[in-house]
Amino acid sequence: MGGTAQDRVVPGGRRYVPIAEHGLIGDLRSVALVGTDGTIDWYCCPAFDAPSVFASILDAERGGCFELAATVPARTKQFYFPDTNVLITRFFTEDGVGEVQDFMPVGGGRAEAERHRLIRRVVCVRGSIPFRTRVAPRFDYGSLPHTVRLTGDTAEFETERLTLALTATVPLAADGPDVCGDFKLSEGDSAVFALDKVGGAVTPRRCARTEAEEQFAATVAYWRRWLSASRYKGRWREMVHRSALTLKLLTYAPTGAIVAAPTTSLPEELGGERNWDYRYVWVRDAAFCVYALLRLGFTGEAEAFMDFVTRHISPGDGKTSGPLQIMYGIDGRTELPERTLGHLEGHHGSAPVRVGNAAADQLQLDIYGALIDSIYLYDKWAKPISSGHWDDVCALVDWVCAHWDQPDEGIWETRGGRRNFLYSRLMCWVAIERAIRMANRRGLPADLPRWRECRDTIYRRIMSRGWCEERGAFVQHEDGDVLDAAVLMMPLTKFIAPTDPKWLSTLDVLTEELVSDSLVYRYDPRSSPDGLRGDEGTFSICSFWYVEAMVHAGRIDEARLAFEKMLTYANHLGLYAEEISHTGEQQGNFPQAFTHLALISAAFNLDRALG
Repeated sequence: MGGTAQDRVVPGGRRYVPIAEHGLIGDLRSVALVGTDGTIDWYCCPAFDAPSVFASILDAERGGCFELAATVPARTKQFYFPDTNVLITRFFTEDGVGEVQDFMPVGGGRAEAERHRLIRRVVCVRGSIPFRTRVAPRFDYGSLPHTVRLTGDTAEFETERLTLALTATVPLAADGPDVCGDFKLSEGDSAVFALDKVGGAVTPRRCARTEAEEQFAATVAYWRRWLSASRYKGRWREMVHRSALTLKLLTYAPTGAIVAAPTTSLPEELGGERNWDYRYVWVRDAAFCVYALLRLGFTGEAEAFMDFVTRHISPGDGKTSGPLQIMYGIDGRTELPERTLGHLEGHHGSAPVRVGNAAADQLQLDIYGALIDSIYLYDKWAKPISSGHWDDVCALVDWVCAHWDQPDEGIWETRGGRRNFLYSRLMCWVAIERAIRMANRRGLPADLPRWRECRDTIYRRIMSRGWCEERGAFVQHEDGDVLDAAVLMMPLTKFIAPTDPKWLSTLDVLTEELVSDSLVYRYDPRSSPDGLRGDEGTFSICSFWYVEAMVHAGRIDEARLAFEKMLTYANHLGLYAEEISHTGEQQGNFPQAFTHLALISAAFNLDRALG
């Protein structure tokens, strides 16, 4: 797969490339976004949710960046070294071809992990090419000044909280708070830049060409070894494996946490206010990720997340939002205060830029079903859960039995007030139903008569008050008539038969009103106000749910066409953001775990249906 960059050169300063014109590298602690022009636009150190060092994707002038590109006119293309998360950006000029190999070494012991090394290796593969680099960190989202100390081939960028060391195999020069370098490479020549977090026992260490070569090989070997565990052998192997590699990059190795996305405030609508911080562990998203990874055979990641759940997500803290929060920090913390960074203009001027997330205090009942379903699948496909974990499950199910019928903010985290959302009821049913299955299969102790009575009550409530006779469809919330793509999960959770007349009617109505060229809107904010201004794009997870729902309904040809169309909306590397605009552009935080896990599930089920 290749992609062509758009020029950034704008009089008066560097501007923005589209969200989709980026690739992703990482070390299972943090990630960097690399634009198709060779610029690192986003990097937080030392963790996903740490303040940014490079954030020019959110403010072209104040955010900071790491530029590395040819200094002559060039076409660029980007691809991943096969079956890895090593990213290569190629520069095609009149006088030669060069490439920048970007990667973050994984493993290597605790000391190397603390270094958080980011390596950029430049190679001239044909002819000769002049290159230029500019390393312009802007610490703490561009709010914290730093000093620069340049000694030989090492530059140290220092603040009171964080120090980064840049080493290079080419001469560097200070330029105010930045460091620059110009160099020319001929065929076979290479240059290496390494950016390390230093301090304490970690000191600046030059990355020679031989070490860069060794770490490149070791990083390639790590990713290929990891991917070799995949059991997927179907028709869409490249896309499924890219999605799996992306989900792995969104895993925080020290705790097993899985973040929803590695960025904050990338807009769901250019110029709009729907800009949120997704660098946290959504119980729902992470639980669905476990399902996708288990499907492919990656039980280690599922086990690590279950360990995270056991350590950090236990019932009984007495919060008004219930025993579970909808999201946690990657270290399990519960306080995620939301604030606005007024000094950053936002991507293409899309303010506000937010860090933290006030939705952490919302009540979203569906998370109980997502979590317990993932525990059920782990218990079934990986290894039996412990007695202590089962006690926690029982406590959660008992809480759900007592609280399922209250209004909540729902899966889409609307800020327009609580309602009796059908999806929330559905997933409460899933929570109880899956727990009953576990108890029956393993003979575990449970209050089964109460659980069955509550499960059946929820079922009847959904079938009576979630069904709108006038629309001929299941609707967003009780006693209403608004459509919502979340109901696509009804057959996928085995709540309703996929060929039930009521479901097939719902599928037809959703197709008519919320589907556009295989792309699915979550809902219509004009008919269902969500407390926010502006519109949004189609929601990519819903588009893959739609594919899967049609598979289960027996509409295989339609499902396959919709799936193939969705693949055309991926970026040049096979990555997806949260939403897709009416012109086909990626919108929202990038890449989005939700989208990639739904792609895996849709591909798996479509493959199985096609035989």
